[in-house]
Amino acid sequence: MFKIFYPGEYLDSTYLIDFDKLYIDGYRGLIFDIDNTLVEHGVVADQRVIDLFEKLKKIGFNTCLISNNQEPRVKPFADEVHTMFVSNAHKPSTVNYIKAMKLMNTDKKNTIFIGDQLFTDVWGANRAGIRTILVKPIGKKEEIQIVLKRYLEKIILYFYKRSIRSTIRSTRR
Repeated sequence: MFKIFYPGEYLDSTYLIDFDKLYIDGYRGLIFDIDNTLVEHGVVADQRVIDLFEKLKKIGFNTCLISNNQEPRVKPFADEVHTMFVSNAHKPSTVNYIKAMKLMNTDKKNTIFIGDQLFTDVWGANRAGIRTILVKPIGKKEEIQIVLKRYLEKIILYFYKRSIRSTIRSTRR
């Protein structure tokens, strides 16, 4: 019922992802949301983000930011971490996920999307056929429309976690 919103993985933080393993597994493109995925909402790129993107480039990844924010928010952030970007993305529309892959010269088989929201980030990437990693939001401060969506996300995440437990139980039998 809610499976279109289910992420491929659900982790506590972007900074806990095993990017070396993803590269070994054949992934070459990483698309990131910004707010509450890489930094708290509205915050500029900090040293932790800059270090992450330097590490990703050394591993061999192409990266791109995709955000529903306007260019004045997204471009300076992208410039700080030296990556490509798509602003005003209208997520969950699939158009700009596809554009991000074209910018990185990757495809849906070797690209992963990382974000903190089910109804924009994950849903859009799933519809585009891209593997998804949902991360818990970094900060508590969010716009009101996002706060309201978080209540609905809790319901879907309840069923998602239940389906994961069910899958684990059935593989043990």
